[in-house]
Amino acid sequence: MVCRMATFMDLNINFTKDKKTLQNIIETAAHLGYSTVAINYTLESQQKKPEIPKPTSISDLFDKLPVVQGRSRPIRVLNRLTVVATDPSHFRPTTEYKAFDLVAVLPKTEKLFHAACMTFEVDIICVTVTEKQPFHFKRAPVNGAIDRGVFFEIVYTPAIRDSTMRRYTIGNSLGLMETCKGKGVILSSGAERPLELRGPYDIANLGIVFGLSEGDAKAAVSTNCRSVVINGETRTTAFGIIRTMKKPQPAPTSSEEKEDGREIPASKRVKMEH
Repeated sequence: MVCRMATFMDLNINFTKDKKTLQNIIETAAHLGYSTVAINYTLESQQKKPEIPKPTSISDLFDKLPVVQGRSRPIRVLNRLTVVATDPSHFRPTTEYKAFDLVAVLPKTEKLFHAACMTFEVDIICVTVTEKQPFHFKRAPVNGAIDRGVFFEIVYTPAIRDSTMRRYTIGNSLGLMETCKGKGVILSSGAERPLELRGPYDIANLGIVFGLSEGDAKAAVSTNCRSVVINGETRTTAFGIIRTMKKPQPAPTSSEEKEDGREIPASKRVKMEH
């Protein structure tokens, strides 16, 4: 059960160049009780020359962030990149990815979905909600993603906008729930306007329609989102450590290559060097 003081998050607020609209969405989220939101920038990789967007500085949006309803602290605003991938070459983590707090991928094929679950360095795998799921969810990759701490995202605004998309959202969600058993799921808005946002308890109730249990639905707007944010911080930090700590090993001296006067086998020298 999520208590009244649970930390609610919406990790998918669609970026718009209309600064006032973006401000209004974030202000509405704070009023509804969301402690954290993520502004989502989408990279359409199938374009001829896709350019990774540069996230807007939060200080350019607000001089003073709005205070979260029922709390005494301001809302936290993160930046997120979502890569729409139709080919393995579309997902290429670069230093530009590091400008974002969260990285997500929307795989358009079963092969890419499997790769996203098992190998891609992402925090979120998006589930298609605007069309019929083009492939069945298989237990092995889904469980692989959950084991790696990667979460599946279901966006709810298409279900509000259009009755056909509502059928797709519910149908695709139920297909995922049959495989993941309600684990490793987050619910996000994908809002483009303030009126599309719903309160966290309303979204938890909507999660039940999507096939989640009451407990899993509440976790999908609170504790699971917190795990995503922590995983994003860990992924970025770990990447930095690997990049800075990996140094070339010095060549062994002739004395180091001998043991009791005998030549040390190459395989053993490698082990000793590490």
